[in-house]
Order: sequence, then C-alpha cells, then structure tokens
Amino acid sequence: MDWHLLWKAMIVVLVGTFLLRLAGRKSISQMTLAQTVIVIGLGSLIVQPIVGHNIWSTFAVGLVLVLTLIVMEYTQVKVDKMELLITGRAKLIIRDGTIQEKTLHKLRFTVDQLEMKLREQGVSQISDVKWATLEPNGQVGCELMESAKPATKQDVHVLRLEIESLRNLLSSSSGMTSSPKNPSTNKNLFTEVANKSHSNEPSHRLK
Repeated sequence: MDWHLLWKAMIVVLVGTFLLRLAGRKSISQMTLAQTVIVIGLGSLIVQPIVGHNIWSTFAVGLVLVLTLIVMEYTQVKVDKMELLITGRAKLIIRDGTIQEKTLHKLRFTVDQLEMKLREQGVSQISDVKWATLEPNGQVGCELMESAKPATKQDVHVLRLEIESLRNLLSSSSGMTSSPKNPSTNKNLFTEVANKSHSNEPSHRLK
C-alpha cells in the first residue's frame, strides 16, 4: 500500500475544506454563477493530487481561484455595473396576478417550473400574487395581494381592540356592565410554570 496516498488524502480534505470555507458559506441554491463555477472547479481540482505528484501546485491554483472569486465579489460591491454583468438582477415574472410571458421566454423558465416554486412557498393561485421575481440564484420571490395575505399578530390585536371598544360602547349605551374577566383565562402552560400552580388542577392520579 502506498502510504503517500493517505497523507495526500488527508491534506486534500483539510486544504479543500479551507478553500471552500474561504469561498463562502452559501448553500448550492444560494450561489451565484461565479461561485458555482469556482466550487465545481475546486471539486475536480483538489482530487487530482491524490494520485499525482503536483499536490502543492494544485493547491496554489485552487487558492488563486478562490482569491479571484473574492476579488470579483468585492468589485461587485463597489461597482454596480459589475454586479449586473457578473451576477445579474432579479427579473419580474408576475405582475398583479398576470404572468409576464415574454420575460419567462427570455429566461427559458417554464410555467410549470414557476408553479412548482410558488407551491413550495404555499401559494395556491397565481391570481393571489401581486409581484413575483426570479432572483439571480434561481429562487422565486413573491408578494401576495392584500386580500390573500395571512393575518399577522398585529392585525389580530387591532381587531380585538376594535371589538372590545365596540362592546364597551354597546354596554354603556344599554346601561349594562361588562362581566369581569376570568383571570384563569390568561393562564397557559408557561404561566403555570412561572406561578408554580395549575390553572386547572389535574387528577390526583397524575400528580
């Protein structure tokens, strides 16, 4: 057995991990085109030295690839035109519930692929989508119509305040007093832990 292969394999794993860590933390679905090219290049590059004799020159080439990627990314931060050239911009594919067919055709993105992306986000109807964009990493971002958006906690809170004010107004106009709230209704499993007591006493067998 060639023992040189063992230490070469260990070095390849260590150096390859360092180079990929240096290239960035993004997952495959979040990578830009340049990052994908570099990662694929590193994947095929770092395996070659295991059976060859040019292990250090191969690692040097891999380091140059990663440094080139870093320079490209910093250039995109400083120059907007470079970002447009290298990464690209998001494209509008749905406007007010209407699919932008010309844009889909230019992007070679089918309606079935669009519907798959929308289903993954829990969108059941294209007519519910106000805006949808195809991002440079291939993901679809969308904003729903106001009528299709789920109620937020703030919406529920505002609605509850309006109901309570309406109830108080009706009670004052009819001369009725509102019944006091049962303090136990505000208790839950977490307040029981904080108060060290049960809102509803469990069965004696379960204590």
